[in-house]
Amino acid sequence: MSQKNTEARRSARDRMQEERAAQEAKARRMRQFGIIGTVLAVLVVAVVVGVLVMNHKSSSYTATDAPKGTVGTNNLIIPVGADAAPSTLTVYEDPRCPACGEFETSFHGTVNKLLSEGRIKVQYHVVSFIDRHDQGSGSKNAANALACAQNVGKFHNFHDVIYANQPDETDDAWADKGKLITLAKQVPGLDTPAFESCVNGNSFGSWVTAVQTDFDKSGFSSTPTILLNGTSAYPTFKGEQISEANLVKWVDAANKGKTPAVLTPASAAALASPTAGNTKP
Repeated sequence: MSQKNTEARRSARDRMQEERAAQEAKARRMRQFGIIGTVLAVLVVAVVVGVLVMNHKSSSYTATDAPKGTVGTNNLIIPVGADAAPSTLTVYEDPRCPACGEFETSFHGTVNKLLSEGRIKVQYHVVSFIDRHDQGSGSKNAANALACAQNVGKFHNFHDVIYANQPDETDDAWADKGKLITLAKQVPGLDTPAFESCVNGNSFGSWVTAVQTDFDKSGFSSTPTILLNGTSAYPTFKGEQISEANLVKWVDAANKGKTPAVLTPASAAALASPTAGNTKP
């Protein structure tokens, strides 16, 4: 056999080995791609399932989960005062919000007087976004506690107690639910085993989340947001700075020619002087 033929066969054999090696390498790559594709497919499915689960969780709230006596679309509003009152004050507040605390300190007496005289009703939206910005759980815990109070007809009383005893914004004191339960002792008849269970068990947590979601979609971005008959009234109303005297003047102007709601003496007294603490713990 000539050397030339031998080299030709060796060359052919080498080409075959190289081609086979190339084919095996390609097969390995395809298997790897197949594994990666399977993993990616699993991940995609997992992400989709996760999104669906989150969407289900975020949409799991229904109006039946709300505390008793709430009103509005999906029962996200806590009403205070007579339904027949001619004007409506809409209030968006976060329990940890210091500006809300300042508003309540300055205006709760005037608002309560207007309520007791049947001149306004108030619609409260109890939001809880400060937990997101400052971290913590105090806003949500306090909002849930207020919902627990609403469920037994004592929101107005406990609302005043909450703001009279509001901690500093950076102090997430209400992360301790026990402090909210202690504050409830200032409202006669509120500190009960049922209320404690409601607070500790976060019974209205889905409602609290739904109220906050509604606020996120509202176009409002800060608290307090105060509206008088749908028009912004804080910090100004139609060019005038808010004050106790101006708030009364604005309500009187809005109610001109309208009849205030008629309340029983007991209801009027309860609205005028809800039980409120005045010393921070």
